[in-house]
Amino acid sequence: MDGQARFPRQRSVAHGEEADLRTPAPAHRPDCALHHRLHASLAAADLLAVGAVRRRLRDALDHWGVPELADTAELLTSELVTNALVHTGKDAVLDAVLTGEQRLRVEVRDRTSSLPGRRNPGEDATNGRGLLLVEALADDWGVQLRGDGKVTWFELSAAA
Repeated sequence: MDGQARFPRQRSVAHGEEADLRTPAPAHRPDCALHHRLHASLAAADLLAVGAVRRRLRDALDHWGVPELADTAELLTSELVTNALVHTGKDAVLDAVLTGEQRLRVEVRDRTSSLPGRRNPGEDATNGRGLLLVEALADDWGVQLRGDGKVTWFELSAAA
């Protein structure tokens, strides 16, 4: 890391503490959270794909019965995907899952192990606030190193 402080609410999850979101789902069961999944691959520097991912996520959340998560989830997803594409220059993969407890987890995987650092954008700056938004709006978030890259993730809970 370049000496900048890491975000205080950011935490890493040890490998094996969570299910691998890339494993195929078993036979369809309507009450099964594994069927509330969205997967998208994004080509390096394809910033037009960010809007398409936002729309797909909004549609999925509506279909899954939690449209109240859509505005915040769209914004935070847009920030993570854009960061992955702009700051790594490599492909990214998005996985979103809604659990049976109505908790949305969005993960964006890229192929660099460089961790995000705190930025202090000036008042007139047009960038540098993405992870500040994630920190402020997500119920939880973090970065996990995996293999040849990292996963940056956030979680939101639907109102009970």
